[in-house]
Amino acid sequence: MSNTSIYLIAGEVSGDTHGAELMHALKDAIPDVSLLGTGGPEMSTASDGATRDWVEDAAVMGIWEVLKHYSWFKQQFDLMLKEVIEAKPDALVLIDYPGFNLRMAKAVREALPKTKIIYYISPQVWAWNKGRIPKMAELLDQMICIFPFEKPIFEEAGLATEFVGHPIVDELIDKKIAVERDPKLVGLFPGSREREVARLFPVMLETARRLKSEHPTLRFQAPAASEKLATQMRALLEKAKLPEDLVLITAGDSHALMQSASCGVIASGTATLEAAYYGLPYCLMYRIAWPTYFIGKMLIKVDYIGLVNILAGKQVVEEFIQGDADPCHIQHALDKFLADSEFTKKVQTELAETASKLGDPGCHQRAAKTIAKVLAR
Repeated sequence: MSNTSIYLIAGEVSGDTHGAELMHALKDAIPDVSLLGTGGPEMSTASDGATRDWVEDAAVMGIWEVLKHYSWFKQQFDLMLKEVIEAKPDALVLIDYPGFNLRMAKAVREALPKTKIIYYISPQVWAWNKGRIPKMAELLDQMICIFPFEKPIFEEAGLATEFVGHPIVDELIDKKIAVERDPKLVGLFPGSREREVARLFPVMLETARRLKSEHPTLRFQAPAASEKLATQMRALLEKAKLPEDLVLITAGDSHALMQSASCGVIASGTATLEAAYYGLPYCLMYRIAWPTYFIGKMLIKVDYIGLVNILAGKQVVEEFIQGDADPCHIQHALDKFLADSEFTKKVQTELAETASKLGDPGCHQRAAKTIAKVLAR
């Protein structure tokens, strides 16, 4: 199978990371493969500069932001479609980023019926739009998913689907450290986006103040995803008029804190899976703009918002959403971990059981083998 060409599209930082890992695995799985596409800096490096970098501009969040940038997205879409048509690749690999990528799948299916269209890291349509699944089954040749419960959902619609495990497992195994949990240390994880930090961190700080007055020996630590966010968090700490030594704000290394803290509160997102993997007992909080929340509530049909609870199919960790994401509820949840070691052990056992469903290391290699099989079909 020589001179196989694959065009890949990722539209977010996480997609760029997964895309780059997949590219390395594809080079091993398919001799003489040529890789091109659009992603971010990591994919650009992995493809020796054969992919364009658009991630920083493409990764906008929320309905309103996308509408504001509509003409720019339209321009990018047309440019990419032109590139794909000119390249006539053997396969188009779409990585997450569903709003854009599912439209691309439709356009490429019409223009290049022979190109195999493969989706890697399935979009979470099971949560927000199950009606799209039959349409996806018509457009795609293969779905590659990272959660085990997704496989039967897509297969029912007649779409060939492979569960390869979650990319997070490879990353987290490498960051495991031998460390004892500190019973006096509580982790505050306010997320990796400025808007998220602005909404959640003040609530976390007030929770810390309340807990400290009840347990004077407690210490709190909050990792910042970047230096820019660390500056923002320090300003919020100052604004809250709290003692400066109440919360230690550190740049990066949330994984070390997840392994050393006794418990924590975490912004809903991938960090909740990471914490589960490391066995950190936690509660989850989620707050977004009310209009976005109401639109989401109409669209999203899941019992839980946290990935760990969705994966377990039951409540393993407490979820505090919108108005309930307040210092009183969070303090009460963390107090249970601090006061009741039996309850804490029970939660840790359930977290370990749930994390084991994420599969073994090597998901990108398994994804590359699946893509090679699709091309050989």
